[in-house]
Amino acid sequence: MRRVLAALLAAPLMASPLVAQAAPDPELHIESVTLNKTSVAVSGLNTAPIMVTVKGKYDADENTPVNVILERTGGSGQLSQMLSTNLVRNEAAGTWSGPLNVPSTANGTFKVIGLVTGPFFPPSPPIYDVTPYAGPSIAVTGTHQPRITAVVTPKVVPFNQPYSIKWAVSDAQTGKPYGTRLRVFLGTNSSCVEYFGPRSTNLTDTNGVVTKAYPGVSMAPITCLLLPGTPDAIGWLSFVPARPGIVSAAPAKSSAPVGTLVPVNGAVQGAPYSCPVHLQRLYGATQWRTVSSATVRQSGRFTVNAQPAYKGTIPYRVSFPKCRNWQAGVSKAFSIRGT
Repeated sequence: MRRVLAALLAAPLMASPLVAQAAPDPELHIESVTLNKTSVAVSGLNTAPIMVTVKGKYDADENTPVNVILERTGGSGQLSQMLSTNLVRNEAAGTWSGPLNVPSTANGTFKVIGLVTGPFFPPSPPIYDVTPYAGPSIAVTGTHQPRITAVVTPKVVPFNQPYSIKWAVSDAQTGKPYGTRLRVFLGTNSSCVEYFGPRSTNLTDTNGVVTKAYPGVSMAPITCLLLPGTPDAIGWLSFVPARPGIVSAAPAKSSAPVGTLVPVNGAVQGAPYSCPVHLQRLYGATQWRTVSSATVRQSGRFTVNAQPAYKGTIPYRVSFPKCRNWQAGVSKAFSIRGT
């Protein structure tokens, strides 16, 4: 949800369960939102429950729960937003209430910025957008926050070859493990952003380490470790494993009159869409200089243009600079003869 709500309130990188579907719910009427504490201290992988009470009414269904959203306004913890649990309706009192489970990774100050009608259950998006409400703030002192690291073997993963990741969770303040076996969720792609709360998990050893084998694939997935919480993960690490830059290229013609444009077609394995490629010409014995550039299309293919500058055999190659998780690479050299 920290990525989910960031997608809602900032620039999204991936689809969000809380992406706005329409205007705020016209049937949700909020009079007040209160927190039973103005500050809280929480350590390690623990969470501190804060009671949230919302006064108001919901015309559509009196039994519908709501979730309160808080946004970071200060501090440096990993979380940028927090979400309450599904707050239960007490129709007689005209309120919803329930806990907000605050983790150490919230370290800083958070302010209530709005509500959504629940229950919170991604990836199903809500029917309505967030109903804004400027509510109270809470100061969180988070200590011994978790640090997550990952070592990929091999470091650069060949296409269609299996690999493994050694994940480790430790105390960022001491650099040591927490000394107990931890439940973590290891996911790929959509499961890294569509969090369902506690679910099928892996168990680390007492050093906070767990190693997982991943199958060989042509497209490297987003890979993640989430620290389960309720309703959201309390910490995470996600990335795409490094891939080699494998480039192939060939000219449309092996010879052409001087000054004529000659298309050079090629591909980069793994289809790194929108990454740059550079056609380079050999100057002297060792100096390769860029003479034209293009970007990789969605198919993984590209076209750059050569233009023989003189009569004779001219060596070329295509260079692919490091881009996102793809490493740098070059094609085999080829020649075009100027005539």
